[in-house]
Amino acid sequence: MNLAPSLDADPPPRIVGVGFHRLQHLLRELAPSYRRTARVEVLDLGFEQAVAEIQARRQTRPIDVLVAAGSNGAFLRQHMDLPVVLVKVGGFDVMRALGRARAISARIALVTYGAISAEVHRFNDLFGLDIEQRSYDSEQEARDCVGELRARGIEVVVAPGLVADLAEEAGMTGVFLYSQDAVRDAIDDAVEIARASRIESTKRERLNTIIGQLRDGVVAVDMHERIEALNPAMERLLGSPRARLLGQRLGELAPALSLERTLRSAQEDIEELQPFGPHMLVTSRLPIIEHGVQTGAVLTCQDSAAIQRVDRHLRARRRSPAPTERYRLEDIIGRSAAIQRAKALAAQYARSDATVLIVGESGTGKELFAQGIHSHSHRVSQPFIVVNCAAFSESLLESELFGYEDGAFTGARKGGKVGLFEAAHTGSIFLDEIGEMPVSLQTRLLRVLQEREILRIGATEPTPINVRVIAATHRSLPERIAGGEFRRDLYYRLNILRLELPCLRERREDLPALAAYLLGKVAARQRISTRHAAPVVDELLRRAATYAWPGNVRELENLVERIASSCTRDDTGLAPGRLDELVPEIAGGTLPAARLADRLADSELEVIQRVLEECNGNRLLACEKLGIGRTTLWRKLAKSKR
Repeated sequence: MNLAPSLDADPPPRIVGVGFHRLQHLLRELAPSYRRTARVEVLDLGFEQAVAEIQARRQTRPIDVLVAAGSNGAFLRQHMDLPVVLVKVGGFDVMRALGRARAISARIALVTYGAISAEVHRFNDLFGLDIEQRSYDSEQEARDCVGELRARGIEVVVAPGLVADLAEEAGMTGVFLYSQDAVRDAIDDAVEIARASRIESTKRERLNTIIGQLRDGVVAVDMHERIEALNPAMERLLGSPRARLLGQRLGELAPALSLERTLRSAQEDIEELQPFGPHMLVTSRLPIIEHGVQTGAVLTCQDSAAIQRVDRHLRARRRSPAPTERYRLEDIIGRSAAIQRAKALAAQYARSDATVLIVGESGTGKELFAQGIHSHSHRVSQPFIVVNCAAFSESLLESELFGYEDGAFTGARKGGKVGLFEAAHTGSIFLDEIGEMPVSLQTRLLRVLQEREILRIGATEPTPINVRVIAATHRSLPERIAGGEFRRDLYYRLNILRLELPCLRERREDLPALAAYLLGKVAARQRISTRHAAPVVDELLRRAATYAWPGNVRELENLVERIASSCTRDDTGLAPGRLDELVPEIAGGTLPAARLADRLADSELEVIQRVLEECNGNRLLACEKLGIGRTTLWRKLAKSKR
């Protein structure tokens, strides 16, 4: 596929030849011969008048190149932002013009624009032509020169159009210095410059289109650090539109982004982190080398926050944590007032990003509620990472949570490892059994909560993270604080939004619905019928009317699965003693010691008062021993006072 730009569909280059009478005659003679390759227009004007007319014509259609000669051409170069091709005088042109002059008179002068040619000096001395040589840089100098030559008795003046015309006005003969070939060469050069400019413009346009689509800021400068190209992202970064920035020195506009060092050294500086106003940028500076020569430099700027987002996303996907079933709050079974209050509070917490501490006995569904909070939050489409802080040794838990750098310790995985906090970036992390976390790691967790950044093992630079922390415990954290096993400041950081889950004995009305759901779940998993097990489960619930359910829903699920696995035939139904054999835990309603259900023979209030006395009035310790939450204790004590 040919990607070279084509000019076939574009209008031909527009060339404007500028000259007084003699030059403009040559331009007009040659213009028709370029009809197929260019549109050549001729102006019989000079200096300020030519500039004004050219500017007016540019309003209707762009002009590619100007062709002019002598002082007029020099003036146009100073006052126009268009390329100007000057008609050049060759040695043959000079010789031919001098030959014509010699045929008229021996009193000859050669007048040129700019410096006098050394070659003409040597030619004049070699052949003894006795030619007066003069030069000029302005129209006034040209007039003064003609006046001086007339006074010296010069009869023929060989010169560009302006001086030749002035000589004619002064009564001398003016011989035009430029030949038709010289003018043709100038027009040919102008056409070629126009074509090259068109091709370069097409390439530049294509490049600008490409970099315009980039989200990264890009700016290119020349060897004087003047801005030649930039994209919209860089315009926004510099705070000015493209039209104002082009041609300005980058180092003066934004010293922090200067490319001066790159222009001097021609060395690459890749992926440097540097602040720029409110932004933290990742910058790369590279020299621009064309045909082995440095012609400028380019700067790219990336927003570090955007890089971090992509990096975290890639690293989280690369880790590919095992997907966990996403529960929603409406999936949590129960119509009791206690569970409805917990679900309502969880839904309220889901609207916030603050840290949540879930408190409840083992088996009350703390992870279920954590998933529900995540699923109802704006982070629902992001990772939900679960960590059991009691399941790892201290060193292993540290590497799991925070990750490590390549070579951080003996046996470290090559390339390092992404920690679970990084894997949970933009999502939520559930720290179960937070009360079991070693004190040394509690300090690091506190920093995560305070600074919202983690430091990998072996790393020197912290990594910012955006993670919502949901922690859970069945322990009494205040007691662990008193025993020096938990940091008080960490407890305050965790205990911002507190959710206390009711134990199963406080929501006995939910038992039938929970048992039916769990039986169906077990039957589906084991691909068995519930027909024989359902009556046994119903009998279990009747027998367990006073059972304390120390394992809560988890214990209920275990018992239901045991029954479902055993009761698969009719003859196992409700034979005498069969239930006691299957679930001896509830035989005779025997309950674990130190639980409120152990004392059902006594009144609830008597039991509560007795335990409070045993705990010297410490309500937190009493709640632990009774197996109830603080809210439940407060409610029962308040009820007894009515």
